[in-house]
Amino acid sequence: MNRMVYVCCGTGCLANNSMDVYKELKRLIEKHEANAEVKTYIKATGCNGLCEKGPLVKIQPDNICYSKVKAKDAEEIVVRTLLKNEIIDRLLIFDTTKGKRVISHKDTDFYNYQYKIALRNIGEIDPANIEDYMERDGYKALAKVLEDMTPEDVITEIEKSGLRGRGGGGFPTGRKWRQCAGFDNFPKYVICNGDEGDPGAFMDRSIMEGDPSTVIEGMTICAYAVKSNRGFIYIRDEYSLALKNMKTALKQARIKGFLGKNIMDSGFDFDIEIVRGGGAFVCGESTALMQSIEGNVGEPRAKYIHSVEIGLWGQPTILNNVETWANIPEIIIKGSEWFNTIGTANSKGTKVFSLVGKVKNTGLVEIPMGMNLRDLIFKIGGGIIKDKKFKAVQTGGPSGGCIPESLLDIPVDFDSLKKAGSMMGSGGIIVMDERTCMVDVARYYINFLSEESCGKCVACREGIKRMLEILTDICNGKGTEGDLNILEDLCHTVESASLCGLGKTAPNPVLTTLKYFRDEYLAHINDKKCPAGVCRNLTVFKIDKDLCTSCGVCAKNCPSSAITGQKSVPYSIDQSLCIKCGNCMEVCRFNAVKIEREAKV
Repeated sequence: MNRMVYVCCGTGCLANNSMDVYKELKRLIEKHEANAEVKTYIKATGCNGLCEKGPLVKIQPDNICYSKVKAKDAEEIVVRTLLKNEIIDRLLIFDTTKGKRVISHKDTDFYNYQYKIALRNIGEIDPANIEDYMERDGYKALAKVLEDMTPEDVITEIEKSGLRGRGGGGFPTGRKWRQCAGFDNFPKYVICNGDEGDPGAFMDRSIMEGDPSTVIEGMTICAYAVKSNRGFIYIRDEYSLALKNMKTALKQARIKGFLGKNIMDSGFDFDIEIVRGGGAFVCGESTALMQSIEGNVGEPRAKYIHSVEIGLWGQPTILNNVETWANIPEIIIKGSEWFNTIGTANSKGTKVFSLVGKVKNTGLVEIPMGMNLRDLIFKIGGGIIKDKKFKAVQTGGPSGGCIPESLLDIPVDFDSLKKAGSMMGSGGIIVMDERTCMVDVARYYINFLSEESCGKCVACREGIKRMLEILTDICNGKGTEGDLNILEDLCHTVESASLCGLGKTAPNPVLTTLKYFRDEYLAHINDKKCPAGVCRNLTVFKIDKDLCTSCGVCAKNCPSSAITGQKSVPYSIDQSLCIKCGNCMEVCRFNAVKIEREAKV
């Protein structure tokens, strides 16, 4: 039996030199091939998901997975594992929940609790080779549609599946397609929104990098259903690898007859072109994105004008995000009844998330809708780094809300997250520990949204700016209790009067932190203290002499040399030199570093 070696070459692993690993393994495999008992092939794949452990090297059918591989490890892998069938223990994945190394990635809780639909091919195929995609049933859904289904059949199947848009709004996909199909105004357009701008989010990027053909197939199926002949993929400017792989996939699809004139001899014509975004966060909003494609400034318009009737260049337009398109081929192949068995009553299927922040297993995950946040963070995520106390999790990107520990058992679905004051969003999950200041978190996101607001409507432009001023004052110790009432009033005004989703959801991080962490706001205002030790004007670090063991670790890790001491004498911090970075508290194993109230503000 032949052996296959898969090297993760997604953006995250490339940053850790995985391409050097791939090249060295390829060279050594070719060098030793004559001495091998079986033929070995190697592939550079998209993101395997477990970014914390990358670069990953998977060996099949042996079911071996090595983590944090370096180019210098390549010869040992080839000689010991590929030639001698030996396992290299030091390179095996360390499963944080089991507390031991495991041979296969499939033995980790990180992978075991996932259910992959949109990510089904990523890490298993070479995204630059359409043959790999076809070997895993790629373009069979398109063939089925063109040979056996009418446009009405396709729309009905998507409607019955219950698929909702994965870009954040959660609008029923089939309903959108039916509305567009009902208009006889031609031409019609099909758009893929690949302008993923949420801080910490990389779900759509990873799909475009690791499985671009599934996006193309999904869009082409939709185009057939709504009778469109032209599509656009709007890719964020920073996504260079996604752009490269998508261009390759489009070219190969045309060569194979899956795009262009008379697709698969069906008489149906459809082609796709790529448009590069300029990096504006607001262009993730559908109408602003269309304005950008048209060559105009990316500004949203009023939502009472529906894009399915009057969209790109005033024509009927379907716009879905990358993940939504990736679900379409599987639904067509396996059927709406299969898709309906996954998820909850109103949130069918799975959802892809980027799991980041103070969690042990950062990376890309796909879970069935309805899994609770606790399992996502503590089983798949492996818990909090250094086993610190969990404080909050933010879902839905900068416009999402911060959910406290008391709500960790809520299911992850559109309705439950909205009820908690947050949202699904495109799928960013940011985990926070006890050393996170929730006031500063709200300030950070409002600052981001203030900078990214297009400025078209007054409520968003001026309201968010004023919210930022108040939050900044509170973080600097200049806030008053009256500011909290003003903040809440501003939030409700911005929420109700803003034109697009950016402004309407911008208050979420403020409202949820005020609701669930109001005591932190009051500590900043009344006690002039930041409980987490993050806001520098309100933080003083001191060493408890009774707990200090004089180990000196804090002094070694102090970037400003503010900590001094000697053996058998407790260490101390020179406040005139302290930059309040908090490194001393992070590295102290004896809980000797404390946060005290600032004397002056």
